[in-house]
Amino acid sequence: MSLLIPIGSRTSLLAEGWSLALTEPGAYTLPSDLPPDLEFLPAMVPGTAAAALEAAGRFDRSNPEPLIDNDAWYRCPLAGETPGPAILRFAGLATVAEVFLGETLILSSASMFESHEVAVELTGSETLSICFRALKPHLGKTGPRARWRPRLMNSQGLRLIRTTALGFMPGWCPEVHPVGPWRPVSVIRSPASSSPAGHLLPAGEKRKLAISAELDERGAGLLKVSFPFDGPPHDLRLVCNGSETHFTNDGGRYSAALRLPGIEPWWPHTHGEPALYDVTLKIEDKEFLIVRTGFRSLTVDRGTDGDDFAVVVNGDKIFCRGAVWTSADIAKLPGDRESYEPWLRLAKEAGMNMIRIPGIATYESPDFFALCDELGLLVWQDLMLANFDYPAGDPDFVIHVKTEVGQLLAATQASPSLAVLCGGSEIYQQGAMLGLPERIWKGPLCEEILPALAADCRPDLPYVTNSPSGGALPFYPNAGVAHYYGVGAYKRPLEDARRANIRFAAECLAFSNLSDSETLAGGKSGIPRDAGVDWDFEDVRDHYLGTLYDADPQTLRAQQPERYLALSRAVTGEVMEAAFAEWRRPDSTCNGALAFTFQDVMPGPSWGAVGVDRTPKPAWFALKRAFRPVQAIFADEGTNGLDIHLLNETPTDLPVVLELACLRDGRMAVVSGRRDLTLVSRSSESIASTDLFGAFFDTNYAYRFGPPSHDVTVARLKHAQTGEIVAEAFHFPLGRARAFHDAEIAVSVAEDGGEFWLELSTDSFAQSVSIECAGYRPSDNGFHLAPGAIRRIRLAALSGAAGRPGGTIRSLGGDRILRF
Repeated sequence: MSLLIPIGSRTSLLAEGWSLALTEPGAYTLPSDLPPDLEFLPAMVPGTAAAALEAAGRFDRSNPEPLIDNDAWYRCPLAGETPGPAILRFAGLATVAEVFLGETLILSSASMFESHEVAVELTGSETLSICFRALKPHLGKTGPRARWRPRLMNSQGLRLIRTTALGFMPGWCPEVHPVGPWRPVSVIRSPASSSPAGHLLPAGEKRKLAISAELDERGAGLLKVSFPFDGPPHDLRLVCNGSETHFTNDGGRYSAALRLPGIEPWWPHTHGEPALYDVTLKIEDKEFLIVRTGFRSLTVDRGTDGDDFAVVVNGDKIFCRGAVWTSADIAKLPGDRESYEPWLRLAKEAGMNMIRIPGIATYESPDFFALCDELGLLVWQDLMLANFDYPAGDPDFVIHVKTEVGQLLAATQASPSLAVLCGGSEIYQQGAMLGLPERIWKGPLCEEILPALAADCRPDLPYVTNSPSGGALPFYPNAGVAHYYGVGAYKRPLEDARRANIRFAAECLAFSNLSDSETLAGGKSGIPRDAGVDWDFEDVRDHYLGTLYDADPQTLRAQQPERYLALSRAVTGEVMEAAFAEWRRPDSTCNGALAFTFQDVMPGPSWGAVGVDRTPKPAWFALKRAFRPVQAIFADEGTNGLDIHLLNETPTDLPVVLELACLRDGRMAVVSGRRDLTLVSRSSESIASTDLFGAFFDTNYAYRFGPPSHDVTVARLKHAQTGEIVAEAFHFPLGRARAFHDAEIAVSVAEDGGEFWLELSTDSFAQSVSIECAGYRPSDNGFHLAPGAIRRIRLAALSGAAGRPGGTIRSLGGDRILRF
């Protein structure tokens, strides 16, 4: 999303020539008070003090020094700037900051989340200085009495300061404190007044620009644009997709509405194409890009009982799946496209169609939303409010919150990816879990102030009071929006994923996810834990390792550490796949679930499906399998048998062949069947497995007549024309441990159009096949491999890859190492 406003203005970033020095808190009032021999280090802007110190070798993010104990002085000489009027724009200052032009204080800011514009007269000889005052004294200040105190953050003063919780949550993320100009500093020059554009959209009026792009019931796009005008009339036209209309001038404001029949709608990428269009302003014979946007309708269906929560895009219910975002870099807090893009492309590649920005993080920049627009990723946006009893009665606090929210909504108003606005994270849950009555924790901030602001700025955007919320108690998962950890932290059996009757899980399934390179040498380093408990998320993972694989994790760890690691890498993905299979069933109450979290913020086996180095973990591959738009799912219905559910969320019908086989000893089909089908676009089909066999067969070993006849059931969905395997599903009637087989896997390396592929086959069922190939990332990993078909795995070359790929292949069923 790119807003070129004011039209014709010149904006230059102040990104070079910055330096940084740390001083004792409050020691110096003005830039001239700084000692002449004070050491200044080179600094990046936008950037943070942590990033600058790290670049100088003076900061270790794995063992960080506190950055809230000192003042941080940034300075930048403006020599070379053209003298004359200008506007200095500060897009984000973390957190209590004073800005000086020369020796003159031109701005004081007390919020990390607000942008500021200051009109100045430049001489071309000034120095711009920003002092970020030590935050620690401010955190120690007391405000209105809090009715509860959350354990998550290590400073209760955070509820009074508009800054991120990142860096203040021990056990969750490293204590890297955000200090510095973390968003760009720029100089804006107005265009010459003689230009036709010179009177349009003067700098400082950006928030008065109004843009909306909607899809009506007939599938036509409706584009509306308006903005202030303070000059003589001009012939202005609004242009989009080959159509145009004139602006009208009404009382100092230009307005235009353009109807676009037959426009291609914007879809989440799992359901269609995220179509985008340039919106331009034509002035005489010149066109100026205003924005790039997409047309879609979006509502939330609350169901007949009011307890449901389903996102409806362009008239279709969308099963939202994805993960909770943390940060592209915990030290740098970047906001540029280059930093976001690798992460968000991994989200799309994994089949995610929603990313949630939680209230414990930061607001991301317009570049984030522009990429989500392009990639077809919905965004659930929490406001940066989490856990605390915030002082809603403090007018200054409310003004800051209203300002940051207004700026966020103005910056994202044309972004089709923004899907849900939420009043914050776990505020209601925190109060309710401490036994406080509803009248205490359900306060005016999330119930009155924020929804009124949202309705005023973005009446088209669904608003959720808090995450979680909606049930008899906010943390009950069977109504509204849930944070579901029954399967996960609470160590409930896998069946609880169905029993909980989740409607929508804004976060769920947190585990200590291992990478392929993880060892036991790091001990507990990097393993997340909740404050005040005697367990961590490795203990949660070990619980499910014991449950799924019938093994004692502690004995295994001591006696067979490599086996322990192999099972640990596989188990969290297996649990996630099983949970999402339950939630994506056609009869499920669940309309979406977002895993906690998308990426790690520190090295080690943390919550992320992707490591801090942007390397996908086995859990990422498991989610990729669970999120396929065309999917096959087994559902064990007990004495009602084993059902197979087929899903097609894509916009086209798909001819397929469904094959089903029950394998004895992982290799011999004791019963099998097949069926030719056409999966209709955006539909599902459910089939009882015995319908394919033609007679009763105890597929899920529910009736237990005699000894079990098989240990794994395989459903294979193939494209009817190409024979390509579209999706597979596996069921273990006796448990996964009884389906370990020392499979003999065959592999060949094929080259096709400059890309390399592995072609895999096996003589018996191979569980959790792991591919290691330096310099290449396989299109799937940790997957199950069944006999009777060749599985093709594409090898994507990573940076620096050269030559023919080579590596190893293992499976959990035996000790064989296959080299290729």
